Amino acid sequence: MTLVEIDDLKVHFPIKSGLLFDRTLGYVYAVDGVSLTIRRGETYGLVGESGCGKSTLGRGLLRLVEPTGGRIIFDGTDVRALKGEQMRLFRQRIQMVFQDPMSSLDPRQSVESLLLEGLRAHNLHKDKAGVRAKLRSTLDAVGLPASALSKYPHEFSGGQRQRIGIARALVLGPELIVADEPVSALDVSIQAQVVNLLGDLQESLGLTYLVIAHDLAVVRHISDTIGVMYLGALVEEADGDLLYSRPLHPYTKALLSAVPIPDPYVEDQRERILLAGDLPSPAAPPSGCRFRTRCPWSQSRCESERPPLRVFDDSGQRVACHFAEEILDGSLAMHAVRAEIVRPGSEAAPDVGDGLIQTP
Repeated sequence: MTLVEIDDLKVHFPIKSGLLFDRTLGYVYAVDGVSLTIRRGETYGLVGESGCGKSTLGRGLLRLVEPTGGRIIFDGTDVRALKGEQMRLFRQRIQMVFQDPMSSLDPRQSVESLLLEGLRAHNLHKDKAGVRAKLRSTLDAVGLPASALSKYPHEFSGGQRQRIGIARALVLGPELIVADEPVSALDVSIQAQVVNLLGDLQESLGLTYLVIAHDLAVVRHISDTIGVMYLGALVEEADGDLLYSRPLHPYTKALLSAVPIPDPYVEDQRERILLAGDLPSPAAPPSGCRFRTRCPWSQSRCESERPPLRVFDDSGQRVACHFAEEILDGSLAMHAVRAEIVRPGSEAAPDVGDGLIQTP
């Protein structure tokens, strides 16, 4: 059953100039025509490099930033049609876990005050005995003792602070949690604990997640469906295992080739794709396919026609590429100037970025 349906969502930020009279010189196309669905009880992982618009998409879903266009349907409700008090009350059903717990938690408030803030905002704090019991049970669900209620954020470790952030989201009993880079600010040794906690909470409470991340290993570990974003657009979407075993879009292929594999023999034998050029500005995206300036398989058609996100086959995998079939079967030649293929045994090696959570 579908819980969230996003259709052609756009979030454009105006570029202003002038001291007395603001003039709009252009727009930053942070999110530009994204469509996806999230089923009830599943985890949807959204990945992409920094600046691709994935965090803006999550904030647009909650209307923390106002979308420029498109539709957001949550359990049959048109979220963009809600106004004022209706929208405030509706936010009880959708909560967010932010990336950096140190900056998202007010250092002047105790944990009890942080958790009570949301209950007060929704007028759920009148029964003091019931509220106290709810706070204790919420802390217990995230693995923190009841004594934490009287403490302040600076008295906890990074992993514990993130657990407080998760508890703050849980205390209102939401149906959907948008987790924006929930483990990227944590040590690798702590990341697995928080990821496992999110999985346990989903199983016990029936939660639905939109997990935003740039670490493909983390996303693979927890996601049922994975969407890949590039420069404000969704370029590929598939079941988690299928995306890793059969990436179709050239950008997805390049991302996966940079993920380290915890097997020295396999790591030494596989090819890596090193993309040439810089990420274009979201204020002036390329015409046609947005990835064409860095794509090693781009053709003249890619310059004039933006590829739609289409269903590739019966598996339900979707890809925004005109030549996905030709790339998959190897019949389309690569442009060597746009990318470098690092063969097994070569001395060149890409920057693999973040650490990897090893899964059993």
